[in-house]
Amino acid sequence: MEVAQLVGIILLGAFVVLLLVFVVKNVAAPKKVEGVQRYLKQGKVQAAIKLAKSILQKDPKDYLAHYHLGRAYLADNKNELALMELKYVDQNGIFDNRLPEQQFRKTIAGLYSKFNQTEDALKQYLLLTKLEPTVADNYFQVAQIYENSSHPEMALGFYDKTIKFDKRNVKAHAAMGLLLYRAKQVNEAKREIDMAIKLSPETFSTYYYQGKILKDSKDYPGAIRSFEKAQRDPQFRQKALIESGSCYMMGNSIDNAMNCYERAISADKDGKNPETLYARYFLAACFEKSHKIEKAIEQWQKIVARQKNFRDVAQKLAEYKDLQANDSLKEYLTSSEAEFVEICKGACQKGMGLQPQQNEQKKWGCQIIATEGANADWRSVRKQSYLLYFYRESNPLEDAVTLKALDEIKSKNCTKAYILSSSGFTHTAKKAAENRPVELFGKEQLEKILDKAS
Repeated sequence: MEVAQLVGIILLGAFVVLLLVFVVKNVAAPKKVEGVQRYLKQGKVQAAIKLAKSILQKDPKDYLAHYHLGRAYLADNKNELALMELKYVDQNGIFDNRLPEQQFRKTIAGLYSKFNQTEDALKQYLLLTKLEPTVADNYFQVAQIYENSSHPEMALGFYDKTIKFDKRNVKAHAAMGLLLYRAKQVNEAKREIDMAIKLSPETFSTYYYQGKILKDSKDYPGAIRSFEKAQRDPQFRQKALIESGSCYMMGNSIDNAMNCYERAISADKDGKNPETLYARYFLAACFEKSHKIEKAIEQWQKIVARQKNFRDVAQKLAEYKDLQANDSLKEYLTSSEAEFVEICKGACQKGMGLQPQQNEQKKWGCQIIATEGANADWRSVRKQSYLLYFYRESNPLEDAVTLKALDEIKSKNCTKAYILSSSGFTHTAKKAAENRPVELFGKEQLEKILDKAS
């Protein structure tokens, strides 16, 4: 009898132990997760992170712990870590009152947008339009993604839905106005922009869209005025400065353009905004146009350090690689306009064995009329004369340059034309010169002529 009692006691003890384990696992663990929430409410972010990590060490599949750890990382401005945690929750979580789906999807969608993961952000916002079918902002976010992904028709439809649920949504009216303008629906576009400004003249982002329309219609002064107003909106300041810079470039006001791009770069305190790459790219283009090649290279190198395949930057750096090794080419590309004319005269005389008779400074470079051999009064003696074009443009020369040279050979009574370019020629330009009195000298041939002259 005593043995039976002992066995009963042992079995009862085992049952109690199992019951305690069950209680700890199913009651104590949620209390620990609630502790993470409590720390977050109290602003004790580091304590919340520490507690959430300790829970996950014991149970790595606890999606609620992952969720609150993600929230804690967000509060600690560790957005990448937060996104990793929320991705796990998206794949494994069960949405209920402890894990509210709408709040979760808005948070993760915002993070996807922040890191330019637009497809993932789009999926989340589309889900939100189903979960909250009357919330205008969800449609607006979808429209923005479609617009930035070059799907204007889809964007228009979602902007229209935004306005359906929020008729006073100024940003939707303005963005819709720009898309309608690009679709050549000018009257409708103007109506939307005017509506946006009427609804809220102090919503300065609207003027950004107005500026884009004016820029597209080539009203650059009007566009610049609109972009200046748009700069008062911190979210649009950098974009508006870049657009102002492009307007100044169109008007060939390079100094003003550079000022805008430099201010746009300075507006990005962390240096992580994708728009900053465009500001640097266009600033480099200004430097290149002003023949400040070393400064352009500096900007291109900063771009490549962040994004190796950005536009044609790698190609630009390869093109100018020879600058470091070839002083004569460097001087040709970076000299002042007055110095450049002298370099071209030297290349004509010493590099090509021709005698410069007339030289004319051009915005693209220098034009020289030359003869064979030296003769001060070259017009009095009937000699063969040649047209020389020295270009230092940043892009390969098109066939229009060749055809222009052919016309000027006749008008100036010259025998032949030589076109020298530091950037080379397009296929059509080379084709246009075939079997005609025009000879094209690309960068390598130009280098040899310059080296010989120096």
